[in-house]
Amino acid sequence: MNAVSARPLRVDDRVDWERLYAGYAAFYRVDQTAAMRDTVWSWIFDPHHETEALVAADSNGRLVGLAHFRPFARPLSATTGGFLDDLFVDPSARGSGAAGVLLDAVAAEGRKRGWSVIRWITAEDN
Repeated sequence: MNAVSARPLRVDDRVDWERLYAGYAAFYRVDQTAAMRDTVWSWIFDPHHETEALVAADSNGRLVGLAHFRPFARPLSATTGGFLDDLFVDPSARGSGAAGVLLDAVAAEGRKRGWSVIRWITAEDN
């Protein structure tokens, strides 16, 4: 398996991102339309929207995973935390370390921003 690294999503990643995000939706049995993906894509590249994305790429540059995350306010502690909304690795790249690379990259981003916590909810059987 090729070495995997994380990086921010780029505009020229649209086709691979759609492939991965459709796979994520299928995993959770969510009917996701092209219009829904268009909306999320627009959020990621809108500097005024909180949603951001990282991707995992193998040594050939092929995208094998994605992570969508965002900050959220924590009024009781007067801090900002991070929420990992979506994490997905292409089934062909499972075991490559891509999930760990993405989790580490989101954690590093949280440390850089001073987030007090990063939360993530996943399926009970995942």
